[in-house]
Amino acid sequence: MTSGDVIAFGSYRLIPAERRLLKGEDAVSVGSRAIDVLIALAESAGEVVGQRELLARAWPNVIVSDASLRVTIAGLRRALGDNEDVRYIANVTGRGYCFVAPVERLKTQLGSLRPAADPTPVPKHNLPPSLVRMVGRDDAVEALSTLLASRRFVSLVGPGGMGKTTVAVSVAHAMLGEFGDEVYFVDLVAVTDASLVASVVARVLGAFGQEQDPLPGLLAFLDGRRLLLVLDNCEHVIDAAASLAERLHRDAPHVHILTTSREALRVEGEHVYLLTPLGSPVAREGLTAAEALASPAVQLFMERAFASGHHLALTDPDAATVATMCGRLDGIALAIELAASRVGAYGLQATADLLSNRFKLLWQGRRSAPPRHQTLTAMLDWSFNLLSARDRRVLGSLSVFIGPFTLEAAQAVAADERTEAMEVADATTSLIDKSLISVVSIDGATHYRLLDSTLAFAAEKLASTAEAAAVAKRHALYYTKYLSQNFGRDAEHSGTGITVGQPYIGTIRTALEWSFSASGDVAIGVRLAAAVAPLFFEVSSIVECVRWCDRGLAVLPDSDVGTAAQLTLLSFSAASTMFTRGNSDKVRSSLEEALSLAEKLNDQRYQMHLLVGLSIFSSRIGDFVSTLTAAQRGFTVTQAIGAPGVVATGESVLGVAYHLAGDQVEARRHCERGLAQAEVAGAAQVFFFGYDHEVRALIALARCYWLMGLPDRAASTAWRAIEVASERDHPINLCMTLIYTSTVFLWRGDLDEAQRLIQRLTTHAARHSLGPYRSAGLALSGELCIARGDLAAGVELLRQGLAVLQAEKHHALTPALHATLAEGLMNVGQIDEAAEVAEAGLRLSRAFGETLNVPELLRVRGEIWLRTSPADLDAAEQAFQRSLAQAKAQRALSLELRSAISLSRLWSSQGRSEDAADLLDGLYTQFAEGRQTADLRLAGQVLSELRCSRAGHVPASGPALAAGV
Repeated sequence: MTSGDVIAFGSYRLIPAERRLLKGEDAVSVGSRAIDVLIALAESAGEVVGQRELLARAWPNVIVSDASLRVTIAGLRRALGDNEDVRYIANVTGRGYCFVAPVERLKTQLGSLRPAADPTPVPKHNLPPSLVRMVGRDDAVEALSTLLASRRFVSLVGPGGMGKTTVAVSVAHAMLGEFGDEVYFVDLVAVTDASLVASVVARVLGAFGQEQDPLPGLLAFLDGRRLLLVLDNCEHVIDAAASLAERLHRDAPHVHILTTSREALRVEGEHVYLLTPLGSPVAREGLTAAEALASPAVQLFMERAFASGHHLALTDPDAATVATMCGRLDGIALAIELAASRVGAYGLQATADLLSNRFKLLWQGRRSAPPRHQTLTAMLDWSFNLLSARDRRVLGSLSVFIGPFTLEAAQAVAADERTEAMEVADATTSLIDKSLISVVSIDGATHYRLLDSTLAFAAEKLASTAEAAAVAKRHALYYTKYLSQNFGRDAEHSGTGITVGQPYIGTIRTALEWSFSASGDVAIGVRLAAAVAPLFFEVSSIVECVRWCDRGLAVLPDSDVGTAAQLTLLSFSAASTMFTRGNSDKVRSSLEEALSLAEKLNDQRYQMHLLVGLSIFSSRIGDFVSTLTAAQRGFTVTQAIGAPGVVATGESVLGVAYHLAGDQVEARRHCERGLAQAEVAGAAQVFFFGYDHEVRALIALARCYWLMGLPDRAASTAWRAIEVASERDHPINLCMTLIYTSTVFLWRGDLDEAQRLIQRLTTHAARHSLGPYRSAGLALSGELCIARGDLAAGVELLRQGLAVLQAEKHHALTPALHATLAEGLMNVGQIDEAAEVAEAGLRLSRAFGETLNVPELLRVRGEIWLRTSPADLDAAEQAFQRSLAQAKAQRALSLELRSAISLSRLWSSQGRSEDAADLLDGLYTQFAEGRQTADLRLAGQVLSELRCSRAGHVPASGPALAAGV
């Protein structure tokens, strides 16, 4: 086939070169493996394609089981609607598969069929790699895949070490095609606090909510999405995992859930699949090697024995010996691997003797065999006792690590007066050879981790020794030092913390729990909480950040009062509290206390961080005088620091503050300078207080441009802000961008664009549980309705949105929203209430020291005077004149134009058409762009009528004026 060939069958078109399947004009979502299989079959339509060839096409350079292919074929059939009436793919027993539908080969230009797809799509899933070869579990993978497709919620249950994770990962890989790569794996082994289960799942899925209860936001995030979620290792947080799985099954009907646990979750909707032991042959006289190797347990045993250095094939005389060992190990995969790993050193018979002798201490015949989990414990205990005293000590010490750790960390924790650092390295290598530690790669760096069963076993051993407290202390001290060195002052606001610390969050939590426990060390806990707080904040673990900061502050030792540790705890407690609990007085007092301490310590970066925080906090509550004051102080500090990224942030923060305070000239100057310096700083730019200040500057600049009479430049800058925020995809910053850029398009009268942005805002805010932003979206929807002429709906939405924003002390938008609500009420005839709302907006502006929205509030107040009975023409004219003066003082040409339209129409009705024309013409001619926008079109119409000296009514308030600032 040529690169432009298309294979058509039924209502489908397959484009191999672009790896796309279309039904009509719509793309059909299938996974990358499934599309490879379909291409291979369709290209050889009418011919049998063998299983080996299909596996090689879809899984090149990887050995996978036939079950993966069968599951992929089943998913393809479902996607194509393959049934008894319409057949596309047929199974040819013993040979492979055949594409049986008639096909037609067409010629087309690549890319001419839409929608286009990335020819090398990036997988959406986060699955660990599947094993090169999995022994004895093909039937389980196929059965689980079928159950998941039909029942949605399946728990894979079995004793520890049985291979549940291995099977679950294989199932997930096999079902990538079924779910279009929307398959997500969550390993709960590192979650020691059950209350964090839902938060961890939400983060893996990308739902970065800030609320203390993440479940409602997670459900909203999953609304309408079809995906497979694998929750691995649920047993130690089983109540939380069970509750979460039950809610997801009930309230997210398109989410399929696979859990692994040592016991069933026992909740509604769960279907339990018991993972049985690997089959073992009966150890009878005359058992042949071929018969023994037909069982998966013996296959696994011999593969691991070869891996340990045993080079002899299984012979008939040894077959019964191996079968006996596999039987004694109850077919538990991990136990078999542990025993087989000794064969290289001891040989088959000696290994069997050691195993038999050890188990005689525990078993009094088969009837009294311990429960399966105790069987694994016995096996681990046996393996543990084969270790040298040094290796036993090191393994016990390493059990404090939850998740991956480096060799440096292992040496810091396990080395003591009896074991030097180099001996720890040797012991670690020895433990890897004995399958007690696995090697993993994180960002190209070698890490180690204990399997969960081994970890639990070793932790019990450690707890029974006098060394447990000392090991835990060294563990906590190591991560305190590590975070301080690698995520210190210069890195705390640079965005490097995720790569530096995120892999270790699970083990750091364990260190924190120990530090603040009765047997721990509070002083270490305080310093560790301070060291990890910026990391928690950066990875959006905001609730955890509050928890540990507040806990540290509550028990702060006298020796840490007035130190950098207290400064960090106060700073991040305030920032996290603002996002999780709103704009409370506690946030302001914590910020001010921390700022005072930063000044005493002469810590300029923290001064900047806190001054940015105060500026943002003040803007959120509508105190724009304090917003500007804090930004000016911060700007002075940035000049002293001098680093390009910090200076860029200082310029941007100051520009935003000037914009909100009503000085658009200074706002434009500082925002443009900040953006230019941010471009130079590049990756060195900083994100003080969790905000992307480059995006904030773009937003403010877009609004400045519109206010100053540059509506086209405003639109292009708004789109740039949206593009940057979307690319960086931080939930809070994207919501903020959508709120304030949508106002630009409302002002321009681009109502369709505004509607799209507001809809995206409300969806995004709901998905991430960002309540105040949802309320802002509600209010902006009201503005849009009024601009479109749906006055009653707009008024109601504005009332609802304003009520919530005011209750939560989010006043940044409230003056502007008062202006729009007042105008809407006026236009539905509720004149008295309209006047009250406009006056309330003016009172808010005066109280906040806010001038940005005063021109529009005064203009609307003037329009209301004209609607009173009788009309108060003098009061209306005074309001319009004051509005003009205020807009001119801000250099807000667009607001001047709005006020001039209202005043010119009043003058025209009083016979002053010439004065009206002169006023309006003097402003209209100052616009060099944007003549197609709503306000300028209306101004041109009014001016034309005035020039022609025509009599007639021009509505005093059209949709363009309703979409106020």
